[in-house]
Amino acid sequence: MTKLLVIAAGGTGGHMFPAQALAETMSARGWRVKLSTDDRGARYAGGFPDAVEINVVKSATFSRGGIFAKLAVPFRILAGIGGAKWRMFKDKPDIVVGFGGYPAIPAMTAAWALRIPRMIHEQNGVLGRVNQVFAKRVDRVACGTWPTTLPDGVEGVDVGNPVRGAILERAGAGYIPPGDYSMSILVMGGSQGARILSDVVPAAIASLPDDLRHNIRVAQQARDEDGMRVATFYAEAGIDADVQPFFNDVPNRMSEAQLVISRSGASSVADLTVIGRPAILVPFAAATGDHQTANARGMVDAGAAILMPESQFTSDALAAQINAVLTQERAAIQMANAALSCGKPDATDRLVALVEDLTQTP
Repeated sequence: MTKLLVIAAGGTGGHMFPAQALAETMSARGWRVKLSTDDRGARYAGGFPDAVEINVVKSATFSRGGIFAKLAVPFRILAGIGGAKWRMFKDKPDIVVGFGGYPAIPAMTAAWALRIPRMIHEQNGVLGRVNQVFAKRVDRVACGTWPTTLPDGVEGVDVGNPVRGAILERAGAGYIPPGDYSMSILVMGGSQGARILSDVVPAAIASLPDDLRHNIRVAQQARDEDGMRVATFYAEAGIDADVQPFFNDVPNRMSEAQLVISRSGASSVADLTVIGRPAILVPFAAATGDHQTANARGMVDAGAAILMPESQFTSDALAAQINAVLTQERAAIQMANAALSCGKPDATDRLVALVEDLTQTP
């Protein structure tokens, strides 16, 4: 009988992309896969295999909405748990794997109540709020960033952060070092905290020396409310720029880039280390437990990335760092190679091994 995997993941790319990687591999191995997420997460589900059934559950987060929306959160989550328990009672999944985020709560709670084998994967170096709740209530805790700060008595398994198949297809893609020709800078801000990149990066690039600036083309993610002003600034500065709220072709853009300027979300760091690109990383200061700084540490220590805390992230300081990377060919090549040394392209296989171990018939 075909085994069933239920994946529970929250509504950000940081949770959804590694979930997608697991879904791709398990589907290819003949498993049935169901995804339990919320409306936001469903927007990231377009890259999941067509065979994956998507269940949109009732969930919410305390970080969004006004006072009445926050008061309604527990009731929405309880409703989601009830629905998840009923589906699991009927479907009898072989295992449930949670990737964090409030939308993972219903499925993970139902799996715990029904004593279904269950596991969480934490992408960051510090457990997110939801994974903190379930860390002592699951059979395995898989860690994407190592070491990961865990509760007392909880042991983690170092697997790395799974990346999507489109990233793996470009693993170790040849790096074209900077030189006197057209060069690409990719700017990624993630689903939150992108505004500071919109405020700082364009001015930094515009202030570069003329001979360097004229060779640069930019691909920058900017939130809807910032996109027009960012695109207008680049156009008035004579800089070739493609500004969009979300890129569906990040693997292509990253493999073509000479430099990536990014938040240090776990998935972004994993992509950088699998493809192998120099980076300037700007941790999101409001991230829980400052986990984005922990995410960046491996690349920074290896010499693959430059860390710029928000308190030091000014246009002048960024321009100096961009200039340093794009005018030193050998140093840029060393950074790209160092990024590859940090990568775990087999992270999905490691996670799959844990899934199969937990679901083996005694």
